[in-house]
Amino acid sequence: MSESTSNDIPIYDKGPLESIRVLELGSLLAGPFAGRLLGDFGAEVIKLESPDAPDLMRQWGPHLYKGRGLLWPIQSRNKKCITLNLREATGRDILRRLVVQSDVMIENFRPGTMEKWGLGWDELSALNPRLVMTRVSGFGQTGPYRERAGFGSVGEAIGGVRYVTGFPDRPPVRIGISLGDSLAAMFATIGTLAAIEHRHRSGRGQMVDCAIYESIFALMESVITEYDKVGAVRERLGLILPKVAPSNVYPTRDDRLLIVAANQDAVFKRLAILMGQPELAEDPRYATHAARGERQHEVDEIVTAWTRQHDSGELWTLLNDGGVPAGPIYSAADIAEDEQYRARGAIRTMNDPEMGELKMPGIVPRLSETPGVLKWTGPARPGTHNREIYGDLLGIGDDELTRLGEAGII
Repeated sequence: MSESTSNDIPIYDKGPLESIRVLELGSLLAGPFAGRLLGDFGAEVIKLESPDAPDLMRQWGPHLYKGRGLLWPIQSRNKKCITLNLREATGRDILRRLVVQSDVMIENFRPGTMEKWGLGWDELSALNPRLVMTRVSGFGQTGPYRERAGFGSVGEAIGGVRYVTGFPDRPPVRIGISLGDSLAAMFATIGTLAAIEHRHRSGRGQMVDCAIYESIFALMESVITEYDKVGAVRERLGLILPKVAPSNVYPTRDDRLLIVAANQDAVFKRLAILMGQPELAEDPRYATHAARGERQHEVDEIVTAWTRQHDSGELWTLLNDGGVPAGPIYSAADIAEDEQYRARGAIRTMNDPEMGELKMPGIVPRLSETPGVLKWTGPARPGTHNREIYGDLLGIGDDELTRLGEAGII
């Protein structure tokens, strides 16, 4: 389950969060992704699953390999998986014992679920005043929508990003990944680390309340300010930013697509020279950002006529050498072969005992002293670490573990 050395980059056995123990409750993406990020940097992440209903991510995704979802080994890497039935009082008592010995709890149940079990913030912080309880939900722990189901797609809709994604003459489109869940996980991680830093100074934990829709809204630039001050509603724009040219997707001779961003005056001048038309940069119709913006379609036609004369690889080299920001639109196949990804170890190879070698994203961002470590892929069997956590950490004996298993508690 360890990381292969085939990446030719150092492998570290510790991370900056090695002294932090995290309990991860919940399933699928938002909460587990936050747990993955903490685990990447060395936290001991203990993932709880119900013994009769394991995390759906184990079987989730459009492609299975050897009967397993291919996202599970990534999102659950570095985690210790245990089973625990929180619907039973005995299971909840065991969780309380784990809370006493932990630094962080991450949960992404619908608000009110933990309180119904007697495991809300008031109860758990009384047991462990240093606990950081990170709660991820669709609409947050307060407000009139708090109890509504809120998957990432709903958060993307309510948060505003779906409205501005796509073409103006068509309905909004979905981004090709689960953006809402992933952004919520990142903000939840930021909040968790901020709460841990505060605890260093105060000795007290706190609750981190992260809503998916707010995580999307936080990235929506000035859309609400534009509406507030001038009544403008930002709409779907397709491939362009209005009056920003040239900055678009351009076709090449080999039927590839290349992003070229040359809207700044100095950059446009360099592009004009590369195109063999230096006079464009002096022409009043194109010389300034504002002028090009007024003739955006015309400018794009000029650039397109030039890009169609070159293959994508040749064109990318030409533009880069000429100081013009550009890049091809990569598929997974392109990413897998790219020398920049390879040089930085951005794609890491893990050895899974059932799946064999698996390529997956590396750790982001890069820390110079404690960059984190990938120790193992997501365990294939629910409860893989039951004996370690319940036996070694809580001191529960083998006979009691057997009894708890027979009773459906673990």
